[in-house]
Amino acid sequence: MSATVTPDDRPAAPPTGRRHRRPDPVIAGVGTAVAGNPYSQGELLDLFAISDPKVRSVFSHSAIERRFLSVPPSDADGSPVPELQGELLAKHRRLALDMGGRALQESLKNAGLDLSGLGYLCCVTTTGFLTPGLSALLIRELGIDPACHRVDVVGMGCNAGLNALNATAAWSAAHPGRLAVMLCAEACSAAYVIDDSMRTAVVNSLFGDGAAAVALLTPDDEDAPPTAAGGAGGPRVLSFASHLITDAVDAMRFDWDDRQGRFSFFLDPEIPYVVGAHAERVVDRLLSDAGLRRGDVAHWLVHSGGKKVIDAVRVNLGLTRHDVRHTTGVLRDYGNLSSGSFLFSYERLLHEGVAAPGDYGVLMTMGPGSTIETALVQW
Repeated sequence: MSATVTPDDRPAAPPTGRRHRRPDPVIAGVGTAVAGNPYSQGELLDLFAISDPKVRSVFSHSAIERRFLSVPPSDADGSPVPELQGELLAKHRRLALDMGGRALQESLKNAGLDLSGLGYLCCVTTTGFLTPGLSALLIRELGIDPACHRVDVVGMGCNAGLNALNATAAWSAAHPGRLAVMLCAEACSAAYVIDDSMRTAVVNSLFGDGAAAVALLTPDDEDAPPTAAGGAGGPRVLSFASHLITDAVDAMRFDWDDRQGRFSFFLDPEIPYVVGAHAERVVDRLLSDAGLRRGDVAHWLVHSGGKKVIDAVRVNLGLTRHDVRHTTGVLRDYGNLSSGSFLFSYERLLHEGVAAPGDYGVLMTMGPGSTIETALVQW
């Protein structure tokens, strides 16, 4: 025998009106910095007396016109003095503190903010090892409040900027109204092995020294416009998606070089095509979760990993050369800046002034693992 349900017995209908939603973190400011001096590819080949025509060809076909590097001093014959691993670590610390401090403060300046309100600092680096980490050193160096929450992301490589942005955005969303900064500081000239082999030629033809930082603020009020976060009117950080290519775990890695007594970075020549072949899977997942397609994205900010990887990603995603103009421009003018490269491209997009309210953008980085990281933002 079934019971009869009267109107008074039915569950109450949900309240009308919009459901409460936590505001998204907003990129309120960006800052970049470089270290050392600018060198053309030809100048670097001559400086290190590299005469092998195959190696010189790798440099000349890199689509890089100049890079900023801190090369070792020269001896009486004009040849660069070899640096021991300990000297390279000291160089990394010096450059990361210098570049990182300048990029961090520039990001706050562009957001109309200052160090006094910094509640969370996430620092990324792969080109050297520091204990205590870069975050602790910067807090002391810049006079940041010692109560600032901090985390250091070490060893993740070129993709790490978006891994760290994910963590920083999560902290920002959980602490509305409080300032968070994500900083990438990569002293790539502190991670070089100088010889005339093809293995090192691929690496040595690409990387430059640079740092980049973004300041994030989540509005206290869900109805507040993006400009409420520092007045910058930057994009909201909506979501992230990752993909680990397990079959290519060893394609990008640090090895110990017994002959030279230092770490040596290995980059598989085939990795650009492997990354390109997997790009669609992670990007389409990122967009489909938001009910979007690639054609809905107005701005593409891809890691400046190298000419081949940029071309492979562009072809596999069906992008135009115009879509990746900032990526190729950063590669041309700075080389591969590792984890902070995509923020140099983001800064160029802002300076171009073409991002309009409602526009979607995709940020994309690639690195050891082998890993593809993506983020969806909206202005």
